[in-house]
Amino acid sequence: MSIQPEITQRDLRSRSREIMDAIQGGQSFTVTRDGHPIGQLVPLRRRRRFVSRQEFAAMSRSAPGIDLDRLRADQDATADTYPDDPYDR
Repeated sequence: MSIQPEITQRDLRSRSREIMDAIQGGQSFTVTRDGHPIGQLVPLRRRRRFVSRQEFAAMSRSAPGIDLDRLRADQDATADTYPDDPYDR
């Protein structure tokens, strides 16, 4: 288990570029003021945008089956088949 390094508010102000580069690289920090922890700087989790064809196929094989008749019945039950006319007053 790694311990987050502590940085002071002053360090954050004066070394912000260096600290932000470290955060972008995956490092986390605890920010202190007057010797007391006041917050954490942690990298954001990045979402993948691409899923390979093989990975998608593997996920699809393990997905639950869909009963199309039941899906359609659920849609019909919840959809407004006669929407209100916005110009009808």
